[in-house]
Amino acid sequence: MPGGRRGPSRQQLSRSALPSLQTLVGGGLSNGAGLRCRSSSAVGLSAPPLTALITPEPVRHSRIPDLPLDSNLLFETLLLLYLLVALFVQYINIYRTVWWSSYSQPTASTSLNFHLMDAHLAVFIAVMLSRRLVWTLLSEVCVACPASPLCYVLLLAVRVCVLTLCGWVLCWTLLNLFRSHSVLKLLFLGYPFGVYVPLCCLHQDGSPSPAADCSFADADGADGALLRPRDFLKLLRENLRQQLSGVHTHTHTHTCPPSPELIRSEVQQLKTDFNRRIKEVLFNSLLSAYYVAFLPLCFVKSTQYYDMRWSCEHLIMVWINAFVMLMSHLLPPHYCDLLHRCAAHLGRWQRLEPGSCSNTPQHTWSDSTIWPQGVLVRHSRCLYKAVGPYNVALPSDVSHARFYFLFHKPLRLLNLLIGIECSVVVYQLYSLLRSERWNHTLSLGLILVCNYYVLFKLLRDRLVLGKAYSHPLGSAGLGMKRD
Repeated sequence: MPGGRRGPSRQQLSRSALPSLQTLVGGGLSNGAGLRCRSSSAVGLSAPPLTALITPEPVRHSRIPDLPLDSNLLFETLLLLYLLVALFVQYINIYRTVWWSSYSQPTASTSLNFHLMDAHLAVFIAVMLSRRLVWTLLSEVCVACPASPLCYVLLLAVRVCVLTLCGWVLCWTLLNLFRSHSVLKLLFLGYPFGVYVPLCCLHQDGSPSPAADCSFADADGADGALLRPRDFLKLLRENLRQQLSGVHTHTHTHTCPPSPELIRSEVQQLKTDFNRRIKEVLFNSLLSAYYVAFLPLCFVKSTQYYDMRWSCEHLIMVWINAFVMLMSHLLPPHYCDLLHRCAAHLGRWQRLEPGSCSNTPQHTWSDSTIWPQGVLVRHSRCLYKAVGPYNVALPSDVSHARFYFLFHKPLRLLNLLIGIECSVVVYQLYSLLRSERWNHTLSLGLILVCNYYVLFKLLRDRLVLGKAYSHPLGSAGLGMKRD
């Protein structure tokens, strides 16, 4: 009616003020983009879903107890003992005899064919396996001794003498092996190091990490630059020192950085350090299995019979056990908790189809904003949904998504190691029940003793950490703190 009261027009409704993303999320948008609808125009919605745009709460972390850890010297000693036992088991599998049947032959009077064994090869393998223990022992002595010129000279003399002795033993064994074996067999002695240098030392990571070690190439497309000769020699020296020592001191502490740039920088540093540790675990476990179980098979005479299937099975078991032992030592609970805390601040983005959420408010991703859970953003012409409660990751970065997947659950790696070790122990117990030969029973019994110790430590850590992480987040009691 002409004299009636008119309501607001359609243009006035469309221009009604909406709460900004800075008010809802807690951070300003540098690009000034507004909410988007199906037509991709900056038209506001009269009733935006505020449940998807809440301010992210501060991340709460569980405080784990101090678990007893083996020192570097103790761990290297236990690892060397395990590898020597595995080497002895492999020699039993290869050179066993039927010593109980008859004494008509001289070789049947003993349980092993000692005259067929090559003592120089055994000494060479033992020296190669003890390289980490020797260097760790020298490093621990240098740290424990007081800083004085006399102690420095004595320690330097002792280090030179020990390294000279090890080098002399290796040269003596190589000379004797060269006299009795062909050149083709001698190439197997240094094959792991010949593969390690071109694969791990010819390229370096392009990230600005202070570490001089090479690491795996990142999945975000960063190509390593080819090293110059001087840089290559320096990197090779650092890698050889790393393989000799195995001593790791990680001084990084998580301080819950408030800035998204600082969080992504911390993720990059931890990712580089984690890749370096994984590289060392893979190389040393494969190197141990190679020298313990594979190299003795390469020097067996063509007339010597042995059980190929059982020897190959022993090779796989040695590699898995060495892998689990190195993983549990180089990735202790406090280091995994550090990775978990950083992943909780990083968050993850889930890629969606372009037309799946057309009626939901969408925003343009900003690298200076902390995005809450459930918000939709556009980045590189793709639509992403925030999965974590705290999201600062780059949506198109696959390495960020992989980092969050691996470490947002603090017990994921520990559960994986327990699953691997339990599978090995169960299979060995099953093989022990079905074994009919004395060498199978003896070898399984010796290896199982070592596996029980590793499994005990893993289950102890899992029980304690499971209690710590399962504590309610809102409590102010046992081990909870708020950043």
